Amino acid sequence: MKLDTLIKNATVVTTEEGAPDGGQRLDLGIVDGRFARVEADIPETDAAEVIDGRGLVAFPGVVDAHQHWGIYNPLEQDTVTESRASAQGGVTTGITYMRTGQYYLNQGGPYREFFPKVLAASENRSYVDYGFHLAPMMREHIDEIPSLVTEFGVASFKIFMFYGSHGLHGRSRDQSEFLMIPPGERYDLAHFEFVMRGVQKAREELPELADQISLSLHCETAEIMTAYTKLVEDAGELRGLAAYSASRPPHSEGLAITIASYLADETELPNINLLHLTSAKALRAAMLMQQTFPHVNFRREVTIGHLVADIETASGIGGKVNPPLRPREDVESLWEHLLAGNIDWVVSDHACCKEEMKFGADREDVFAAKSGFGGTEYLLPALVSEGTRRGLSYRRIAELTSLNPAERYGLGSAKGRIAVGHDADLCLVDPASTWTIHAGDSESSQEYTPFEGFELTARVTDTWVRGMRVLQDGKIVGAARGRYVRRGAPTKGQA
Repeated sequence: MKLDTLIKNATVVTTEEGAPDGGQRLDLGIVDGRFARVEADIPETDAAEVIDGRGLVAFPGVVDAHQHWGIYNPLEQDTVTESRASAQGGVTTGITYMRTGQYYLNQGGPYREFFPKVLAASENRSYVDYGFHLAPMMREHIDEIPSLVTEFGVASFKIFMFYGSHGLHGRSRDQSEFLMIPPGERYDLAHFEFVMRGVQKAREELPELADQISLSLHCETAEIMTAYTKLVEDAGELRGLAAYSASRPPHSEGLAITIASYLADETELPNINLLHLTSAKALRAAMLMQQTFPHVNFRREVTIGHLVADIETASGIGGKVNPPLRPREDVESLWEHLLAGNIDWVVSDHACCKEEMKFGADREDVFAAKSGFGGTEYLLPALVSEGTRRGLSYRRIAELTSLNPAERYGLGSAKGRIAVGHDADLCLVDPASTWTIHAGDSESSQEYTPFEGFELTARVTDTWVRGMRVLQDGKIVGAARGRYVRRGAPTKGQA
């Protein structure tokens, strides 16, 4: 079979059992958007196009399983700009969290009416493949879970535990208005329990898809945060990111993790993802719950932002995010757990928030600023830069950024690894390229970054999505040809 594309002279990182931790010199043959040959010394005459890998490291395309396209900007716009930024970070598949309520589409109602609008707004606009997680915000959404899996290919769901009585950016007076839920309904612990029961019911009704169906939780406790926000503001001793971290203390995370884990056991829901853990206390609670409920298949997530920045090193209050950036001792604790194998994947939690939206009238008032920032463009470069310095192998990086999230979120048959039959999603990384982060170099429409001035020692040079190059020598090339990836059901029109 004649190869469409042959990539030679690269160190290829694979994740099969026994694969070298540092990768190996292999050639990559691509046909019809999939890897057809992964072996040494493929003759150049076997391919229509031959690409020199220039001795760089070929990683599987990153599955950035935690993004927020369309939260602050129109989804139509974010899908274009933030998918381009994704490709800069070696991301070939982004999975975005989406919900009804204020922000995003600013609409309520059932997902059977809401989600088609999401798909229409993003269609034919992305430079990388993409999917969505959905959050059941009201009772009707719970009843829709089985049809969301089978009809729309959404197999992962989310609970924002702090939304019960705390807003997206701080205190909130009217959560029903913010969440756009029907009169008489509440977004509280009882709702969380019923969501868990609904997800587990879907797993039982769809046993052939049960392994793909999971529930993710943003673990912070609203009551603790509301009380501590008042304490911090009344004391007036802390400013900036230090104040915000203190207003959402780490034990709030730990308590929420404990509650969520107990409810998972109570509802017999085994597939639980604990999102963006930020602190030593959060990880202590997560590991304790794993011991307490060993039958629950917990997965633990951290973000690249919480691994590389802290409340002192981040560039200004543009680093406000939920849960907050933490002091350096918490960053070091995250790395200890990562190196010990207690973290399952690393993501960006990318949420593009432009300056005009991000900052309040007083740009130094952290409590007036919006929460969230972009970072997908730095995901793989920063993890390779900091991780290899700390002894993290290439193979482990590929597991954390590609294999593990792909398998958990129902993409493992096509995404997440360099292997024959899988989508030809990959990126080339120069592990010896030292450069400084500047927001102006990003394809994101966000004009600032909390990582401004950070020095990295690895750079993504080229990215392919299903065999199509979307990043070449650090520049976006070609058209937007990313596809919506259905999970829990075959992709329509795809062989």
